[in-house]
Amino acid sequence: MAQSHTMALRRWMLVLTLVNLLSAETHAQLDVCGTAQLNPRIVGGEDAAAGSWPWQASLQRFGSHVCGGSLINKEFVLSAAHCFSSSDPDGWTVVLGRQNLQGEDPNEASRSVAGVILHPNYDSDTNDNDIALLRLSSPVQFTDYIRPVCLAASDSVFNSGTDSWVTGWGAVAENVLLPSPKTLQEVEVPVVGNRQCNCLNGVDTITDNMICAGVLAGGKDSCQGDSGGPMVNRQGSVWVQSGIVSFGFGCARPNLPGVYARVSRYQTWINSHISSDKPGFVQFTSSGLDADSSYTCPGLQLSTTASPTTPSIPSPPTSPTTPSRPVCGKDPLNSRVVGDRGIVTGGTWPWMASLSKNGVYTCGGTLIANKFVLTTALCFSTSNPDVREWRVFVGQRLVNGFDEFEMSLGVVRILLSELPGFNIALLELDERINFSNYIQPACLDVDNARSFPVGTPCWVAGWGTGSKNRD
Repeated sequence: MAQSHTMALRRWMLVLTLVNLLSAETHAQLDVCGTAQLNPRIVGGEDAAAGSWPWQASLQRFGSHVCGGSLINKEFVLSAAHCFSSSDPDGWTVVLGRQNLQGEDPNEASRSVAGVILHPNYDSDTNDNDIALLRLSSPVQFTDYIRPVCLAASDSVFNSGTDSWVTGWGAVAENVLLPSPKTLQEVEVPVVGNRQCNCLNGVDTITDNMICAGVLAGGKDSCQGDSGGPMVNRQGSVWVQSGIVSFGFGCARPNLPGVYARVSRYQTWINSHISSDKPGFVQFTSSGLDADSSYTCPGLQLSTTASPTTPSIPSPPTSPTTPSRPVCGKDPLNSRVVGDRGIVTGGTWPWMASLSKNGVYTCGGTLIANKFVLTTALCFSTSNPDVREWRVFVGQRLVNGFDEFEMSLGVVRILLSELPGFNIALLELDERINFSNYIQPACLDVDNARSFPVGTPCWVAGWGTGSKNRD
């Protein structure tokens, strides 16, 4: 009996030890996450002081900054799915602890990316589930300049008006790149409720997996290059990440708040891919009633079940006579305004295609579906062009050079119009295209359904020489 009692006692001690170890591992990040030892700020400022946002990451492709991200433990960084054209980690590097992108920084640490995990339900057409996890090649050591952020737990509540901070190295205005030495920027923006955001951005645009923030008067926002970076909120002494920079219509335009992936919706998904050293999830709670629950506009139904925890964004009823929203004509990265001209940034005209014959740029074209490009028949010198001579490039900005999001496709069929006066051509591609912010189809005017009176503003884009002649 004595021996049996001793063995039982040892088993209980072993069980208790394992429980303590597992508990310590599960909550390890809660002891360190969300604390910025060198952040003296609550409001104000544009350039961020070194160490102010120690979880901020720069995601770089072959040495060039592409997107932002946030460190969530020693081996994983959180970012946006739309930053990646595939789950191939080749060429990707994560840089942490930097204040300026240019020059040397003694506080930095860089790691190659060992794995890219894209959310399986990410939809590039709607930007829903715009979230990705990056596994670093080796763990990083925490310092005052490199620390993980806490993540909003699944039961978090962010009422309209909640103060938030967004950080990144993106553009400082539409089509205005961050000037040298490219110092990390910070901006304070309030949460805009999902119902109001849906009304402002277009009913049926904002899902429960998104959270919005912005100054409705305009002037403060995230912008191109900030994608994937964190939106954080302060609760007590810790910072909690509520959003991931996802998309917006232009930058800092009035009544067009930025849209972010809602981190609290992904606690289970994130934990399912991180087996040890779990991120620190914190329940964020806004005080008071959320005025957004009663916000409405034409097309947005009132909901009697709306709650601050799960925003209710019902879609308008569909019927056989109500067509679904078209995929075509969306340009989330286009911030051009009337009168603009000159060189454009990547993604400005996501339907633009370049046609190359035997490796030489020959013509422009328009992507109109996931396997078809429209161009002019004048590009072809014969009535039966050889498809083997032609390639089509989409997602491209530089004809001579490499763009991160470009695709090169072969041609399986070229159809030339046989109608007099209609010199158009249709190219069928050898594979279907997965649309992204940089690759989208244009809409076509069907059966003269729209009128274009004299004086209607139009845009033309291409890689021509700039002369009058367009051949």
